[in-house]
Amino acid sequence: MSNAFLVEPDVGFIKEVAKLGGQDLKKCYQCATCSVACPISPDNKPFPRKEMLAMSWGLKDRLVGNGDIWLCHNCGDCTSRCPRGAKPGDVLAAIRAYAVSEYATPKFLGKAINDPSKLLVLAAIPVAIFLVVGLLLKMFGIHWLNFAPTGEEIWQASYIANYLVDIIMIPTFFFAVGVFALGLKRFIADMHANALLEGKTTQQKIDPAGFVQAIVKVLPTIAKHSRFSECGENKDRATPHMMVLYGFIGLFIVTNCFFIAEWVLHIEGPYTQLSPVKWLGNLGGIALLIGGGLMLAKRLNQKDQVSAYKDWYLLGLVLVLGGSGLLTEMLRLGHMHGLMILVYVVHLIAVWMLFAYTPFSKLAHLVYRTVAMAYQEYSGRK
Repeated sequence: MSNAFLVEPDVGFIKEVAKLGGQDLKKCYQCATCSVACPISPDNKPFPRKEMLAMSWGLKDRLVGNGDIWLCHNCGDCTSRCPRGAKPGDVLAAIRAYAVSEYATPKFLGKAINDPSKLLVLAAIPVAIFLVVGLLLKMFGIHWLNFAPTGEEIWQASYIANYLVDIIMIPTFFFAVGVFALGLKRFIADMHANALLEGKTTQQKIDPAGFVQAIVKVLPTIAKHSRFSECGENKDRATPHMMVLYGFIGLFIVTNCFFIAEWVLHIEGPYTQLSPVKWLGNLGGIALLIGGGLMLAKRLNQKDQVSAYKDWYLLGLVLVLGGSGLLTEMLRLGHMHGLMILVYVVHLIAVWMLFAYTPFSKLAHLVYRTVAMAYQEYSGRK
């Protein structure tokens, strides 16, 4: 005798996913072409057909905590072969965006980041924070802003003190880490509960040591972007994605090196252009610009792929980060200090937005997809 299942559609969930890029969902008539066409879908409980069916019924609990929505890389194979133009890859991308906003706290930030009308407000928040903290420092006799610095070597820290930047950026970074930690705790629990419900695993509890080992095993796959290479429609997406990924990694390393140099080793900047750390920073910025530019061109030329605001926000942030960082350096070297400080302020705003808003934006897939791939490895589902 079959089990009874009470379906309770969440119409609001369907509408939200449609706004995030899943507006073609209702064209799906469950032919299963997408699951057959997908080269990276597991043989056991393949996606995205079951996700398309659950989404049609508005089964929010079956989707938000479903690890399979993160295994999809939106390569476009299913979309190009869909006879109805339902664009399953874009629907799953929209569900992922909704899931990010569900797991990140506070939730109003997630909604704001997906709302283009809130962009100026989101950019104004770091400006207000810098001004408030700066004024507080001034009350204690600490000068953080200098409109007319003097000396033989003028650089961005001559205008805005590094300690002001670090006082703000470090707590912001750990705020993002905390948001991710809380979200991942819920996500892993939900993902495991869904896997048990759908028969993807028989283990009642997750072994932490085994799960960590699974994360280590999937890191080479992520580093090489192997899943992108398995796709047939958009293999060339791997290169710009890798450029952006390694650009961020390189700049993160550079930031930590300069932090240690200044606050631990007490080596004050500016640092020589021959420094290998400086070269790594320049290469990271160039990688962001080229990778982001290629991704932008690809998205503009690909008419069969849905581009929602969440996509443009991320691409814009990548390009602003890379461009403002490199331009600040070039203007300093060219002794165009007035323009340099304006560009540097834009760069600081972009860096703060990167740290603070990543757990709420599309960029959160770096964390959630890694964990979902690790769970697939851990559960032995190939």
